[in-house]
Amino acid sequence: MGLIVQKFGGTSVGSIERIQNVANRVIEEKSRGNGVVVVVSAMGKTTDQLVVMANEISAQPSKREMDMLLTTGEQITISLLAMALIEKGYDAISFTGWQAGIETEGIHGNARILNISESKIRGQLEKGKIVIVAGFQGVTEDGSITTLGRGGSDTTAVALAAALHADKCDIYTDVTGVFTTDPRYVKEARQLLSVSYDEMLELANLGAGVLHPRAVEYAKNYHVALEVRSSMERVRGTIIEEEPKMEQNLVVRGIAFEDQITRVSILGLPSSLTALSTIFTTLANNHINVDIIIQSTTAEQTNNLSFSIKTSDLEGTLQVLESNKDLLKYDKVETETGLAKVSIVGSGMISNPGVAAEMFEVLANSEIQVKMVSTSEIKVSAVIEDSNMVQAVEELHSAFELSRIPVNL
Repeated sequence: MGLIVQKFGGTSVGSIERIQNVANRVIEEKSRGNGVVVVVSAMGKTTDQLVVMANEISAQPSKREMDMLLTTGEQITISLLAMALIEKGYDAISFTGWQAGIETEGIHGNARILNISESKIRGQLEKGKIVIVAGFQGVTEDGSITTLGRGGSDTTAVALAAALHADKCDIYTDVTGVFTTDPRYVKEARQLLSVSYDEMLELANLGAGVLHPRAVEYAKNYHVALEVRSSMERVRGTIIEEEPKMEQNLVVRGIAFEDQITRVSILGLPSSLTALSTIFTTLANNHINVDIIIQSTTAEQTNNLSFSIKTSDLEGTLQVLESNKDLLKYDKVETETGLAKVSIVGSGMISNPGVAAEMFEVLANSEIQVKMVSTSEIKVSAVIEDSNMVQAVEELHSAFELSRIPVNL
């Protein structure tokens, strides 16, 4: 008998009818003789609705109390799914994150999993029960309830699969797999047969919403066999593995993009060796994630520094910089909003020089100005104006011939 972890997202459990469908998918796996652990998100837009209610009470609600509030969404789903399975004649039991033994650090709203005490889940599996676990949540050592950040149910599922040494972790979603880019924006987008852990990690970090980045990290670090599948269609998904199969020998295998990007420029920094470390340590201590970084030296022997952040972090970033101005010793801060980031990703880029040049040529031919650039061995990212984002993705998808992948894998 094998052990399978299944994760179903908010859309997949968005109604009672869909919860019944999920129950049938779980029963199919159980009927194959496997032990099954199911991780679920809150139903549909439940989390968004809870956030709206909190914001009606407070413009800046307590992060601890937000965690208490938001974790109720998943508790509704686990109990309803357990009831559906029991009604269909299958023994099932539901656990919240803390009941399941998921211990996290004490950062409310975006905690990382530190440890999983899996004995309680194993005990129920040994009794033949289907175990249903609330995603997105855990508990600190001192008993405070925490959440893992948006999309954290993916992380819960993969972390459980690693802790339980599961044979496989299936991520069920409202798409059939991982695509070359978002098919809602680019009609020629194609599903990939497989993607490497490294490619998927880049795509997830760069805006592809199919998988949470931390989930991919867990899968890579603990060698968890991972598949992204459709919760509605019985079709082949996309395997996330160490060495992917190379469809059509494509050098670029995916294009990720995200809007709501802001460029922050700090002007007149001292040219000391510690200036950069002081700035980024200060931002990191305030949980502000910085992406693309550019530094330049002026004729006055001072430094100018630009970096990109999510626009939602802008207010917090400005507050941190202002409150630490005496420490950082800069002249002024400038910002530019209304930006987007477009990225090409592919492990084949390592051995194929000139890919970045081709990307910039495509953008230049489309008269799209590049404002910031970041590269790694398997990706190139460009910050551009938000109004040009979809056009850039379409042009790059065509230029790198990603539509050559067969529609039916």
